[in-house]
Amino acid sequence: MSSKPLSESPDRSPAPARLSACGLRSRFGGPFDFEVQAGECVAIQGPSGAGKSVLLRMLADLDPHEGEILLDGRSCTSMPAPAWRAQVVYQAAEPAWWEATAGEHFAHEQRGFLDQTLPALSLAAGLLDSEIERLSTGERQRLALVRSLARKPRVLLLDEPTAALDPASVARAEALLSGCLAQGMALLIVTHSADQARRLARRIFHLEHGRLETQ
Repeated sequence: MSSKPLSESPDRSPAPARLSACGLRSRFGGPFDFEVQAGECVAIQGPSGAGKSVLLRMLADLDPHEGEILLDGRSCTSMPAPAWRAQVVYQAAEPAWWEATAGEHFAHEQRGFLDQTLPALSLAAGLLDSEIERLSTGERQRLALVRSLARKPRVLLLDEPTAALDPASVARAEALLSGCLAQGMALLIVTHSADQARRLARRIFHLEHGRLETQ
């Protein structure tokens, strides 16, 4: 009785981490070695001045650093800086605005995204046409989050994104971010709120004296 040869099983090697830091360091601290998987949120906590924002800026290739950063296994040094920052998006604690209105910061093809996302954050569409200076701090902070998410990042780096928001607005922002995580986005969030870290994050890092430790 003849038998057919068994076909070779396909290669099932695991996919690389969404974001990897290998020996990442600057004069502010390090080396930092960690991975963040697709769909994972990591919270970063620590005292003011510990370098949490600097760490996010290094990951976004905005501050000088040594070591290697990988996005889905591809090195930061292998692509132009604008291409990297389009996929690894950094949002500062006080986001900058370079146009007169928020609406001018969005492309026409992003309008569908805006129609869906603004109500999720309890933002009126008319705010897009208001001058930035006339918006409240909370409105600017929520619109900055919309602007970051509209870029469809693979990795989102958020620095205290809800510090100016009331509890109801914080809950809406966290729900929106949880939905993005479910779709595969990786998130690193600097937050002084232990409750927010526990709600959103799978792991919590503590940064102090240039050292990053898992809590």
